Amino acid sequence: MDVYLLQLFNGLSISSILLLVALGLAITFGLMKIINMAHGELIMIGAYSTYLTQNLFKDYLPESLFNWYFVLAIPVSFGIAFIFGLILEMSLIRFLYGRPLDSLLATWGVGLVLQQLARTIFGAPNVAVKSPAWLDGGLRIMNGTLLPYKRLFIIALVIACLVAMYFYIYRSHEGRRMRAVMQNRDMAACLGVSTRRVDAMTFAIGSGIAGIAGCALTLMGPIGPSLGTYYIVDAFMVVVLGGVGKLVGTVLGATGIGMFNTLFEYWTNASLGKVLVFVCIVAFLQWKPMGLVAMRSRSLD
Repeated sequence: MDVYLLQLFNGLSISSILLLVALGLAITFGLMKIINMAHGELIMIGAYSTYLTQNLFKDYLPESLFNWYFVLAIPVSFGIAFIFGLILEMSLIRFLYGRPLDSLLATWGVGLVLQQLARTIFGAPNVAVKSPAWLDGGLRIMNGTLLPYKRLFIIALVIACLVAMYFYIYRSHEGRRMRAVMQNRDMAACLGVSTRRVDAMTFAIGSGIAGIAGCALTLMGPIGPSLGTYYIVDAFMVVVLGGVGKLVGTVLGATGIGMFNTLFEYWTNASLGKVLVFVCIVAFLQWKPMGLVAMRSRSLD
C-alpha cells in the first residue's frame, strides 16, 4: 500500500512540474500560434533570478531573514521573466505572427543567445540554490511514508498559479479580451479590442509563468545555462496533448503524462518508460489530432 501511495505522489509531483513548465507556453502558443523555442531559456532566467535573490539576502541582509528569500524570489522571477518576454515580443515576436516556421527559427536563435549570455555572466558550471530551512524534511504519513516538503510546496505553487490564471482568463476584462482574440482575432479587432496590446501582455504573462517555473526548479537541484533545454520538449508535449489554447487541457495533459511516466518507470526503467510515454502520445494524437480538449472557434481559417 505504501509503495502505491508513494508512486501516486511521485506521479502528482512530476505532473505538477510539467504543468508549471508548460502553462506559460500553453497561453502564448494557444493565442498567438508562436512556436517559442526560447521558452526554456525564460525558465532559466527565472532560475537565475532566484539564485541572485538568494545571494542578495546572503550578502546584504541579516542571516535571520535568509529563510524567507524564496518568498520574494517567486515574484522577482515572474517580474524579470515578464520584462524579458515583453521586450522579446515588442522587438521580435510581433513581426512573426502568421509565420510559425520563422518564429521557430528566430526564437531558437534567441534561446542560444540567452544561453551564451548566462554562461558569460554566471559561468558554464551549474550553481546551487540553497532551499530555505522550512522546506527541508518531509511529511510522514501511513507507516512512515515520507512526502518531501519541497515537492508539496511545488504542488501548492502550481495550484496557486492555476487559480490565478483561471481568475485572470475567465473572470477579468483583460482575460475576456484575450479569449476573444484567441477565438476570432479579426472579429475582436473589428469590435475595438487592441490585439497588439493583448498579444504583448499575453506573451509577457506566459514568460512570467515560465520564470516562476524556473524558480520552482531550483528546489529540484543545481541550475545552469542549459536548464530549460531539459524541459522544452516535455512542455510542447503537454500543450499538444492537452489541446492548444485550453487551460483544462493543459492540466489533463500534464497529469496524464506525469502519471503514465511514473507508472511505466515503475514497471520498466526510466529510459524505456519515457519511450512508452512517447508511443502512447503519438498513438493518441493519431486518434484525436486536436488533443484532449479542442478549442471551439467561429473563425473560418
